[in-house]
Amino acid sequence: MTNPTPEVIAIIPARYKSNRFKGKPLALIAGKPMIQHVVERAKAVKLLSRVVVATDDSRIAECVQAFGGEYVMTRNDHVSGSDRLAEAAELLGISEHDVVVNIQGDQPLFPVEVIEQVARPLLEDPALPMSTLIYKIVRHEEINDPNHVKTVFDKDNYALYFSRSPIPFQRNPDEKIKPTYYKHLGFYAYRKGFLLSYVALPEGEWERFEKLEQLRALEYGYKIKVMLTEHDSIEVDTPEDLLRVERDLLANQ
Repeated sequence: MTNPTPEVIAIIPARYKSNRFKGKPLALIAGKPMIQHVVERAKAVKLLSRVVVATDDSRIAECVQAFGGEYVMTRNDHVSGSDRLAEAAELLGISEHDVVVNIQGDQPLFPVEVIEQVARPLLEDPALPMSTLIYKIVRHEEINDPNHVKTVFDKDNYALYFSRSPIPFQRNPDEKIKPTYYKHLGFYAYRKGFLLSYVALPEGEWERFEKLEQLRALEYGYKIKVMLTEHDSIEVDTPEDLLRVERDLLANQ
């Protein structure tokens, strides 16, 4: 008997106590809380059967409820967004074969096309545990910026490594041909069964040094499919980023 076609469910982890920007999900952009912008964009994705905010804070829950969104309350001691995602997936009763898409709550202008791009590989290959998105770097300052994570991948588009350092390193800087650098965008799709196994793994050594949890999957031998997208997505890490996002939003209305 074959398994039914998996559903694709988006979960948006949202915490109030961000180290760099406290209360970030509730910050207003053109009169709406940032988390509302993210939810509304996700709901425009036809592939998604459900969009749920996972939070540990009653203020965020009340905000989501006020604009008619769905939320689930999770524990407040999670180390990472993936841990919160896994608990939410369990609480929501998502099937082992369904696909869970992690949408970052701090990317209120993400192009809706990227959700299908990140989820599609798992729908096409039932054996694939995890996928994510990459973008060809066009702004040179991002290459050496540790906040923009770089990646290298094999000929079949499986990730080899992710790093905050520029990879590959160009040993001879005088060469006319320069490397192409790709940055990682924080959108993930997981098979729900794999997601639970993944968060149960001990912290990896590479993960500990780079502070990049996706390295845990690679270190334990799991494959991550990387999908090249033409769409960049602005993350809001500071109040200054918020102003940039608001300008872009108003300019495109």
